[in-house]
Amino acid sequence: MNNLLYKEFKLAMHPTSVIFLSLSAMMLIPNYPYYVTFFYTSLGIFFMCLSGRENNDIFYTMTLPVCKKDIVKSRFLFVVMIQLAQVLTAIPFAYIRSLYDLPGNLIGIDANTAFFGLAFLMMGFFNLVFFTNYFKNTDKVGVAFGWGSLVMTIYMIIAETSVHVVPFMQKYLDTKDPDYIEYKLVVLVVGILFYSVLTLGAYKKSVRSFEALDL
Repeated sequence: MNNLLYKEFKLAMHPTSVIFLSLSAMMLIPNYPYYVTFFYTSLGIFFMCLSGRENNDIFYTMTLPVCKKDIVKSRFLFVVMIQLAQVLTAIPFAYIRSLYDLPGNLIGIDANTAFFGLAFLMMGFFNLVFFTNYFKNTDKVGVAFGWGSLVMTIYMIIAETSVHVVPFMQKYLDTKDPDYIEYKLVVLVVGILFYSVLTLGAYKKSVRSFEALDL
């Protein structure tokens, strides 16, 4: 598995996956839908899979003495690393923003603790939809990303609208840290748990699909 992960870093990773980490700085933009930061993370994953298709990455990996299950596992582990790296680079910018007496985000939720929990949930949904479609047919990367990006778009619209129409979110979650931190921490933990469950479910279903795929 270590060798497959090494292959992912050296051969599969697309430059945009690294470049998009710098977009965590968008947390400093006033009145901005901060979920877009993690949409770019998913876009980098799409570019990685698309580049892999054009460079016959799956075909090459299949020639190695590894089983299909390990190919899927290495890709999932690599993607989780990318997504966690995006979160870790976004946290300092969210903290810097909190140091200044700036007005709240008029577009949607502030870049606070609850936001990261909700962002984890969104990435979990993307992993579930994108990879379960991708590993059914690794040549149809665009179709898989189309469904994945549609789910993310719907999620962002609902999540950003909720802070304006749902009293609980407006009063307790769409506030600056450390106000109502106990509620936000619950959202963060629940978001991480759902991200883990959705990603694990996506992995198991992807393994079944990929093992049944005739390459």
